[in-house]
Amino acid sequence: MIIQVYITNAYRAYHIADHYRARGAYVALGGLHVTSLPDEAAQHADTIFIGPGEHTFPRFLQDLAAGMPQLRYASSVRILESLPPIRRDLIQRHRYLVPNSIVVSRGCPHHCTFCYKDGFFAGGRSFYTQRVDDALAEIARLPGRHLYFLDDHLFGNPRFARDLFRGMKGMGRVFQGAATVDSILRDDVIEEAAAAGLRSLFVGFETLSSNSLEGCGKRQNLGRSYRDVVSRLDSLGIMINGSFVFGLDGDNRDVFPRTVDWAVKAGLTTATFHILTPYPGTALFADMAARDRIATRNWDLYDTRHVVYRPSGLSPEELKRGYDWAYEAFYRWGSIFEAASTHESVKHRVKHFFYSAGWKKFEPAWDMVIRIKQLSQMRPLLEAVLSPVERKKRCGMVVASALPKVFDKP
Repeated sequence: MIIQVYITNAYRAYHIADHYRARGAYVALGGLHVTSLPDEAAQHADTIFIGPGEHTFPRFLQDLAAGMPQLRYASSVRILESLPPIRRDLIQRHRYLVPNSIVVSRGCPHHCTFCYKDGFFAGGRSFYTQRVDDALAEIARLPGRHLYFLDDHLFGNPRFARDLFRGMKGMGRVFQGAATVDSILRDDVIEEAAAAGLRSLFVGFETLSSNSLEGCGKRQNLGRSYRDVVSRLDSLGIMINGSFVFGLDGDNRDVFPRTVDWAVKAGLTTATFHILTPYPGTALFADMAARDRIATRNWDLYDTRHVVYRPSGLSPEELKRGYDWAYEAFYRWGSIFEAASTHESVKHRVKHFFYSAGWKKFEPAWDMVIRIKQLSQMRPLLEAVLSPVERKKRCGMVVASALPKVFDKP
């Protein structure tokens, strides 16, 4: 049995591993949590994997067949060439809204102190990509229109990203992904992505404070205008999922209304808020542990929704209340209408409204659709919301089709 372990499923994974080992099964564990705490994980496994497994796992299979598996396998070779194609025929597509998830790179070229994945790639290259032709071949095999790139930084290698998007142009795809602030402003690759079908982008803004950015090693955001990022993406019809972290040193009680107010006025389509979480294996965890600021090591609580450390400028209760308030305030109907109204294109306003409302306002409906296993029926709606914002220029003016005037600015 082989289990990939993430921090919030660690105890469940250990329980399953212990159960099957007691019945005589050979158990191997790998993943982010195993890499972060190998000695802990080794108590529940016959073999553990440290770091990515593209090259260590085949060696393990050979050793296992020969009756000589090692206790630990640590990744050192970091390339994505000559890998077998993914067995997508094993995926029950009707159970997923987004069955076409894809990863064409590993890791990130940046090293933020709170990043859980940074330690996962220690001992070798921290960012590497597939060959462009291999990535395009994988995309061509996927049915349907919609893709979701799960890469931590789809724009991490500008040359690779440019060639990938140029190769995708004309495929008729709509896709979502993640990028950093600096990569959006750096060159014209974002235009190449939009032409290839990029319609929604996860952007790690994290904080509005330059001091906090510097303190957590988020140098790729320093000196960059968040407003310019939003303006550029908005001009391309790309919706923005902004990510923000609360509880950084220097944060106080005004960080919550200040962040939400900016996100709404900037017209972010969606926002994900997080309580700063010092994951084991990160520089942040090591620093906080050395200063006795870790309040609990109950891994179930390390989900960015709970306060697991001692904040410096807020009490734990204030941090938790502010985090909960931020979600409530950003996704109020009034906030959704206000944010949607910031877009120049009426069609973009309507798309913003339906995507944002669908993200949070209809969670009970989503739960029902999941339970009756009909998520695939919602995919055409997602693709319609992600359709391009078409603009026609007449005499230097942008004209949009007539849509509900409720979204017009006062």
